Amino acid sequence: MCIAVWAWRSHDEYELVLLLNRDEYHERPTEAVSWWGDGEKRILGGRDRVAGGTWLCCSKDGRLAFLTNFREPDVCPNLKSRGDLPVRFLESTKSPLEFAEEIAKEADQYNGFNLIIADLCLKVMAYVSNGPKGKPTIVQLVTPGLHVLSNANLDTPWCKAQRLVQNFEKLLMKQEGDVPLKEMAEKLMQDTTRVDQDQLPNTGCGLEKESLLSSIFIDIDNDQGRYGTRSTIALCVRENAVTLFERYLESGLWKEHTFQYQIESMCQKEG
Repeated sequence: MCIAVWAWRSHDEYELVLLLNRDEYHERPTEAVSWWGDGEKRILGGRDRVAGGTWLCCSKDGRLAFLTNFREPDVCPNLKSRGDLPVRFLESTKSPLEFAEEIAKEADQYNGFNLIIADLCLKVMAYVSNGPKGKPTIVQLVTPGLHVLSNANLDTPWCKAQRLVQNFEKLLMKQEGDVPLKEMAEKLMQDTTRVDQDQLPNTGCGLEKESLLSSIFIDIDNDQGRYGTRSTIALCVRENAVTLFERYLESGLWKEHTFQYQIESMCQKEG
């Protein structure tokens, strides 16, 4: 299902600080974050080996995209893969808002999604969502500030989302100098606290499922298999330098790695 929290153009030193948990069935074939693709359109991101898409990706030309599912009781298995959307944005030349408007026209071809797309050179971030079902597709620019995205619309005040953004803000305000990505990922994104029943959202999925999914870090083992958080990404952007830390589950073991790169584009030359 995934959850993300970020500071966008609201920190004295960092253009973006982002934390994201990716939740999925443990048996689903997945590649940890790596560089893939060829030439100028190489992509840094994790990869779903079933459908080929991703939950988060970025590139050296300053483009970034990430995705969460919109929680709904009925999911159609025959629709297009939502994981294709972040990749499509990175491969396109459209601005975030242009791309969001393009996706809005075909939003009914996907199960419920929330998509954030950003051009760090243009300093523009957009949001597009086709949830909840039956409502008009949302397309909007993301304003500077702190934001949180779970499995409802942007900044919906679910309890776990509120707790995450509040703790994120406290930790971020205490930092002087470099943002400690690994520490932030461990302190904030491994929270297994579940919400009291009377504070659960009603998405039509039933109270038992809502409770199991109400923590920031999810770990469920039932008849359908083991499901939960398989990857935590912490990313920051400062002066066109991008750092990405990932803690990920592979063959039952937690591993970690870090990537760094410089944005190679006109925004670097003009800066």
